[in-house]
Amino acid sequence: MFEQGHSRPWAERLQMPAADAMSEAQRKAAQALIDGPRKGVFGPFIPLLQSPVLMERIGNLGEYLRFDSQLDVRVRELVTCVVAREVGNQFEWLLHAQAAIKAGVNAEAIEALRLGRRAAPLAEDEQLALDFALELLRHHGVSEPTYAAVEARFGKQIVVELSTLVGYFVMVCWVMNVAHTPGKGAEGQAGLEAFPL
Repeated sequence: MFEQGHSRPWAERLQMPAADAMSEAQRKAAQALIDGPRKGVFGPFIPLLQSPVLMERIGNLGEYLRFDSQLDVRVRELVTCVVAREVGNQFEWLLHAQAAIKAGVNAEAIEALRLGRRAAPLAEDEQLALDFALELLRHHGVSEPTYAAVEARFGKQIVVELSTLVGYFVMVCWVMNVAHTPGKGAEGQAGLEAFPL
């Protein structure tokens, strides 16, 4: 288990409620996640279950961004890794680093990102999305050259979906960082260390 949030003393703050302690709204929201493409209640949805209507609405947004977005899966997974690294979120890192590699992102680039270094080598579309995401995360907007390059390569719809993807994952990472929701990786998989490394 990888501890979420780098504060001490560490303890998971918002755990999964016991089934018999859930409200009807919580049970219904949990079942919707189980019946959907996620097939379970895990990660940010554990603390979000404290607010089942909010969880359902966030879940719908995330479902579109993760499974239906027009953004290529490689780029989507890389950008999710960038967000997880920048906000120090173990759960999303452990889940999406492997998914990014499986989708075709170079494993060396993912490892460099994990270590807080420049991710390389990357395909041209991956590099554009990485630059956009990092600029947005660090400066809360993007410059005209960055915007123009991303719009020219991907189009306006993807600019909006890419911006929203970054914001969505920042939001769910922050919820888990506050809740200390732990991440679980595969055997031998390295988690994130706190910045500075």
